[in-house]
Amino acid sequence: MLQIMTPNLAMQLTPIGIIHTPYKEKFAIPRQPGLVKEAVGEIHLHADFADPNAFRGIEEFSHLWLLFQFHQTVHRGWSPLVRPPRLGGNAKLGVFATRSTHRPNGIGLSVVENLGLAQKQGKTFLKVRGMDLMNGTPILDIKPYLPYADAIPGASGGFANQAPEPDMQVQYAAEVIPNLLQAEQRQPGITDLIKQVLAQDPRPAYKKKQQDIQEFGMHLGEFNIRWQVKSGQSLVTQIIATNS
Repeated sequence: MLQIMTPNLAMQLTPIGIIHTPYKEKFAIPRQPGLVKEAVGEIHLHADFADPNAFRGIEEFSHLWLLFQFHQTVHRGWSPLVRPPRLGGNAKLGVFATRSTHRPNGIGLSVVENLGLAQKQGKTFLKVRGMDLMNGTPILDIKPYLPYADAIPGASGGFANQAPEPDMQVQYAAEVIPNLLQAEQRQPGITDLIKQVLAQDPRPAYKKKQQDIQEFGMHLGEFNIRWQVKSGQSLVTQIIATNS
């Protein structure tokens, strides 16, 4: 149970479930929802909230809002000034003018595509697409996305007025192709998922200024992925299946 204290009111928030996503670590998670279309996740509901009646009519909505907790950073507290990655990691803005994870109550908000309610092994879950959440993130609430109210024509987005264009070309080394084919059989869509994640160039801002060959790794879905960056291109060099 998440407890929030205010000067005049104590609130208790109970997560309704957790989301399982391909992102097993913070590194390489897209910085906003919808940037990696191939990312598919499942919201597994806790028993008290798994009544299908609570989701009656949800199939009529193509997209949903997810309210969640930044569970891996909330214990660090918050800061009035933060460094948005979109501005290169150097310029500071007020936390309430950004979507930084370091917030007073550690609450996040993301819009996702609704893929429908399902049951597996007696458990109810909601399948979604395009999330920017780490695996295991507590979900606090689910609300329908309303196009007429939630999409405001002509709204200004400040320093993030337009979606970032994928700026990294992604290639696979010849020696990883056999492993890639096996990975695709084990986790369909992993080929496009890797490409879409790396196309966003998840490197820290200071790394993007370095000209030498850089090597990185991440856990994505059921695989450990390693790649090199050189001259504005990413080359996937290893795809290793994990035990998870």
